[in-house]
Amino acid sequence: MKKFVSGKWQRAFHFSDFNPFHLCCVLSSKRFMARNNLAAAKENQSKEMPKPQALKVEKAAENVSSELDKIIHERMRLGIISALAANETLSFTDLKNLLNTTDGNISVHARKLEDAGYLECLKSFNGRVPLTEYKITSDGREALNRYLNHMEALIKAMKGK
Repeated sequence: MKKFVSGKWQRAFHFSDFNPFHLCCVLSSKRFMARNNLAAAKENQSKEMPKPQALKVEKAAENVSSELDKIIHERMRLGIISALAANETLSFTDLKNLLNTTDGNISVHARKLEDAGYLECLKSFNGRVPLTEYKITSDGREALNRYLNHMEALIKAMKGK
């Protein structure tokens, strides 16, 4: 029996084609190649000595990265705080659609930012429909600016400027 796969006619696999010996040989050869590749990688790694300049850059990067604001550094929170920095206010639905995420993600991460004092949550009703809006605080704007300055310093350190 043949089937058309990736622009070619190929023989379809059938259970009667299964050969346990062949499978054992294939797996053994793959394990052998993996062991050889691992040994070669360890050997190459031991031969490479770190350059003094690379150590200096790594140390500088380590210092800068330890000072990053861990609350803002998380991807979803960075997206929320950045979106709010660019807009005066955003509704829960706007943030959810803008960041293409779930209700749970927005609510959990917005709560973390709110607890840190980086944004404020304004709840109201639009007719009978509840409306949740978020607004960045001055502390949040300052924290975002500090974060961006740290990231720029990290990039400069890695580029060697």
